[in-house]
Amino acid sequence: MISPTIPDLIARAAHHPFLGEHLAMGQGAHAGIALAHFDGIELTSAYEPIFDISVHGLAQSLSCGAEGVDRFGDELGFQAVTHRLGAPPFDVFDPFDNIADDQQLVALDRMSRALHAINFFGPQRHGLLFLRVHERLLKSVKYDHGLHFSNVLTSFNLSPARIVIELPAAAVAHKTFLGYLTRSYQHYGFKVAGNLSNAGQILSVSETARLDFIKMDASVALRDATVKPLVGYAGRLKVPLIFNRVMDETQFSALQQYDVRFVQGPLFNAHYHDRAA
Repeated sequence: MISPTIPDLIARAAHHPFLGEHLAMGQGAHAGIALAHFDGIELTSAYEPIFDISVHGLAQSLSCGAEGVDRFGDELGFQAVTHRLGAPPFDVFDPFDNIADDQQLVALDRMSRALHAINFFGPQRHGLLFLRVHERLLKSVKYDHGLHFSNVLTSFNLSPARIVIELPAAAVAHKTFLGYLTRSYQHYGFKVAGNLSNAGQILSVSETARLDFIKMDASVALRDATVKPLVGYAGRLKVPLIFNRVMDETQFSALQQYDVRFVQGPLFNAHYHDRAA
């Protein structure tokens, strides 16, 4: 089967009333990528790599310096970031910040996820696509979480199996709700990751909420000296643990003192995109 290109996927999106109104191919310098037009702003996708640092024995390669980008390992996948066209790479921008109406937020969230899927699968990127879900969306959609997006992907001839729905820490904190959300998204073919706001939240992850991934802020875990117990507990659960927001070489070195496998953050973004360019 021939994989669809970005123009193919935009053509298919045109058959969806809402997506067809807001998604289009870029022009000029931005030709070849999909854009979203929302509330007078042009949005596109950026992708943060998530590295498997167990691959290349990186403890011996730290002396290479951060410019040795291949030392980070192989990509597990990429986390999508909504990006304002023309802004600096990974400029902090959240289009959801000023939206008060829940239904408008649901529409924007669905548009963003479709945009990122098109820009990810159209160029035949490898690995998994991690997509954040806004906390308010989880409360606004009452049941069948994942059904709508699964239907959209099916209409695009794309599989949900390579998409990881990333739940906010507020959802992970409620064990029953976490279990329901995890089962619902997995029922529709997605993988599910849960963000922890602190190490203690990992206790919410159980057989009733069998997450596919756990994510933890590296700065918080290092500050609280919880990297080792988190790695150990996640290992017993057999759930891969990703330390995100790794800021610098010092944090990276500290994480490598433990059996940390997956990392993500600003330290890796610039080097990865310099290499990709």
